[in-house]
Amino acid sequence: MTTADAEDFLTVYWSTKRAVTLAASAAYARHGVYEGQQFILRSLWAEDGLTPGEVAKRLGLSTPTITRAATRMAAAGLLRREPHPTDRRLVRLYLTERGRDLEVTIEDEMAGLTDRALAGFEDAERVAVVRALDRIRSNLARETSDSPED
Repeated sequence: MTTADAEDFLTVYWSTKRAVTLAASAAYARHGVYEGQQFILRSLWAEDGLTPGEVAKRLGLSTPTITRAATRMAAAGLLRREPHPTDRRLVRLYLTERGRDLEVTIEDEMAGLTDRALAGFEDAERVAVVRALDRIRSNLARETSDSPED
């Protein structure tokens, strides 16, 4: 690959990532969910009642980062913090009704975003795009602490 090809790839990648991130952030913000909080919600939609440390491990983030975000999310009515039943040092994070109700709404928003992003692509092309992006992630994950399965 030439330097020009590499620059083209990186330019297209970064501008695409920015466009997707901006569109997704706007969709989340319409529902009172802000950057990064969607990942905590997704973790709790999959398994409610996790500790901040468990969420942090699943997301590859620090526990203090999750704790700060969870505090903001609790203030926004998305989740509640309850003392751990056997370890007073820990809290568990539980979705509120509002947090649970957002799952379908946000999933619908993300499906719509995906449809808009991949408009004009045939089904096979959509599959190919996802595979190509996953391969890029996997190739680069070998160079970092992220495993391809993360």
